Amino acid sequence: MRNRDGPGQPLGCPAMFVLNFYSPVFIDQLKRGRKTATIRLGDKAAKYRKGEVVLVTVGFQHAPRERIFEAVIDGVEVKRVSELSPRDIEHDNPEFRRLDETVHFLEQIYGLKVEQDDLVTVVRFSQISDRPAEITERLRPDAPSQN
Repeated sequence: MRNRDGPGQPLGCPAMFVLNFYSPVFIDQLKRGRKTATIRLGDKAAKYRKGEVVLVTVGFQHAPRERIFEAVIDGVEVKRVSELSPRDIEHDNPEFRRLDETVHFLEQIYGLKVEQDDLVTVVRFSQISDRPAEITERLRPDAPSQN
């Protein structure tokens, strides 16, 4: 029996969604945990949902993509370009500090003029690893308990 959500998906197996980045510049930032958000032009709230697991990849459309890691969506916030915070900007691109840098970058990616009142979606995510160091530390027999 097949699921109606997609061809070839066995019933009960959730589809994996992809959060793709086109620029290979982001590979190192993603792997080092320096890039923990993405700013997408437009209202993408229906596309990304808090708690959803996604596969983070880098590559161009219709070309092979590099699998970076699986991540969980921590938050999805739709706002105007003018409302982007310094935190939004830095988590999207650790090299940027100013709104005009982000606007210029969005214009390059989308090939459109980006205005201050245009809507963007800030998608925050966290890498899923087999066992993060802080969990390993908490699971040590001699670790302090939180009871």
